[in-house]
Amino acid sequence: MIGVLVAGFLIAHGLLHPGIWAAPVPADRFRFDPGRSWALTAVHASAAPARAAALALAWYTALLYVVAGAGAAVSSGWWPGVAIVAASSGLALKAIWFHPWLAVGVLLDVGVVVAVICSWPGSLR
Repeated sequence: MIGVLVAGFLIAHGLLHPGIWAAPVPADRFRFDPGRSWALTAVHASAAPARAAALALAWYTALLYVVAGAGAAVSSGWWPGVAIVAASSGLALKAIWFHPWLAVGVLLDVGVVVAVICSWPGSLR
């Protein structure tokens, strides 16, 4: 039962990444725009390549989370390593394209790292 819940969380959290970065940009001034990155602006990257890079990294993160979730569902021994890489990829994505709206995602990614390091839940080991 715990394995199914962990797998469901990892897969759902992973699939949110491309959904957030591919969503249309709202017109208000507090919008999140994946075409604007503080890091890529510093190297004078334009919006289109920045948006493409964000979407590529979001899909990579989603793929890793789905693989980690599938591994957790079948109680494999390798899923924690993949979950760490997925969370690290998600944290890099959120750091490069930082926006306050992404704070919950940062907390979830950090939670995945902490849970894996602390071997929680123990029933999946």
